[in-house]
Amino acid sequence: MPMTHIFKQHVGRAVGAGLLAVAIAIMALVSPTPAVAEEGRLRIAEQYGVVYLLLNVARDQQLIEKHGKAAGVDIKVDWVKLSGGAAVNDALLSGGVDIAAAGVGPLLTIWDRTHGRQNVKGVASLGNFPYYLVSNNPAVKSIADFTDKDRIAVPAVGVSVQSRVLQLASAKQWGNDQYAKLDAISVAVPHPDATAAIISGGTEISAHFGNPPFQDQELAENPKAHIVLNSYDVLGGPASSTVLFATEKFRNDSPKTYRAFLQALQEAATYVTAHPQEAADTYIRVTGAKLDRDFLVKVITNPDVKFTLQPNNTLGLAKFMHQIGAIKNAPVSWRDYFFEDPAIGEGS
Repeated sequence: MPMTHIFKQHVGRAVGAGLLAVAIAIMALVSPTPAVAEEGRLRIAEQYGVVYLLLNVARDQQLIEKHGKAAGVDIKVDWVKLSGGAAVNDALLSGGVDIAAAGVGPLLTIWDRTHGRQNVKGVASLGNFPYYLVSNNPAVKSIADFTDKDRIAVPAVGVSVQSRVLQLASAKQWGNDQYAKLDAISVAVPHPDATAAIISGGTEISAHFGNPPFQDQELAENPKAHIVLNSYDVLGGPASSTVLFATEKFRNDSPKTYRAFLQALQEAATYVTAHPQEAADTYIRVTGAKLDRDFLVKVITNPDVKFTLQPNNTLGLAKFMHQIGAIKNAPVSWRDYFFEDPAIGEGS
């Protein structure tokens, strides 16, 4: 089956599932929820892409439940799929979810916003992944080539990690006072929809700052698609772009559930690294994506990708966000916005 057809099936299912998940999430947010966290209850908000593969594996193999039982706790895990860091942050603060999965940008935003109150901090990284800003406009070779006619799709304008990296790149290009220059032509679009637009062409969206496998599909399916920016180049090396975070209260009130979650993630990271082919099967099975297996294996085994719980190279973006006034609290170390835990190692 041609990859284009496969991709269209993937997008259709992803969008449909995404709309259903959003509806479920909204119902969860407006429905009565316990005021306090409960040991053995875990609600996780995730998004789209291979960057969430550790969660896919943990879900498929019921690793959280497994480690919970070993600790004497029967854990009920609920999964909610959302799009964009803003929606994920709102879900966490409203009490709709216990663990949030989003970019470093949303983590820093919510850490700053809840400092001294709910005290939201990072739980772990989901790995190091290069994020590509891909354009199908042949005239755009660098971010300096974008015009008012272009539209850049990101998960959440000004909040998502893609948007924050783009702001950092803009500050380097035009100066700190122009860090938000490209926000004016950025639009919030879920990754599946943005990818379909880049591949098909003919829409106002001429660029997409995505993540794997969406960015890889764009490059493979549209001959005009090319990389304009690599997040690793902007951040100065491999970095943890997508992370997990939670409130201090959840961590303190549900220590066994929290520990089981981290143990499940570590087992998932070990499994994905050792068994990329089987991990690709898991992604297809859990997400319902109609992707070519060999293509997906290449995405997972990209030498620039590393599945690890250790946060890497996040402090530079944190300091930049403070410098431009996006966050009020000045982080001195990555430990300021991550919970200390041996499981996540020595980060940066």
